[in-house]
Amino acid sequence: MLNRLYLCSENHDQYADLLSQARLPGLTLTTRLEEANLVLADPPVFANQLEHAHQLVWLQSTFAGCDALLANPKRDYQLTNVRGIFGPLMSEYVFGQLLSFTRHLHEYQAQQTERRWSPISYRSLQGMHMVILGTGSIGAHVAMTAKHFGMTVTGVSRSGAPITPFDDVVSNTDLHHALSSADVIVSTLPSTPQTKHLLNADSLSHCHHALLFNVGRGPVLEEQGLLSAIEKQNIRHAFLDVFATEPLGNDHPFWSHPAISVTPHISAISVPEQVVMLFKENYLRWINGEPLQYVVNVESGY
Repeated sequence: MLNRLYLCSENHDQYADLLSQARLPGLTLTTRLEEANLVLADPPVFANQLEHAHQLVWLQSTFAGCDALLANPKRDYQLTNVRGIFGPLMSEYVFGQLLSFTRHLHEYQAQQTERRWSPISYRSLQGMHMVILGTGSIGAHVAMTAKHFGMTVTGVSRSGAPITPFDDVVSNTDLHHALSSADVIVSTLPSTPQTKHLLNADSLSHCHHALLFNVGRGPVLEEQGLLSAIEKQNIRHAFLDVFATEPLGNDHPFWSHPAISVTPHISAISVPEQVVMLFKENYLRWINGEPLQYVVNVESGY
């Protein structure tokens, strides 16, 4: 059987070259979406074309998050995403920011320009309590890195089921209690109806001068609730890589807020070489009639 693959990505040419080199049996690229039974796509780029994919059977997302696709009621296809490659990148981002902040590296950079020698006291990460929202592959990798620094780590998930390497895992119903003892909070959650504004003025009011990271999806965080939590000193500083609307508007208050660090959704980018490796493995499963890996549950959103 000949499988026709439609590409829709900002890295279209790179994906086309990599797939050509992969020489996958029975696979040909097509520029006509209406005849494609397979799609490899960046969800935000492809979302408005989904309803025209009449022959679509399987869509391989180049991202972990597929909320742009799941917003469409079309459900007559199998959706897989990218997993297992973003955890290390997310950990680099979180701990790069965390260590720079807790070790006052920006202050020392300023001191250097002034030729000023003025040590600043700091607290080690060892013994700190990190609460991670989301216990999937990304959250688990961040937790594993935290353990290397001697932190205790609590995971928060819908089920609350225990999983390695977390010291403990609680359900969403115990979120407030978990946040009350957190030194560092990291949200790796996807955007679903259940996670929207999970971090809000009420839940954040239980924090005590915590550091907050959002590297999952923007809608998980209620933006006005964060501003309120910072004003009340529940949140000491927020490191935000994802936002409800991207790119962030020029007049958005986050840009100039001294207690918020903004980055342009770069904590973990999709690397085409890695995505094609995952697609190749899944495609070979596909043509051999084996179950696909990394299937997205369209009901739960992940």
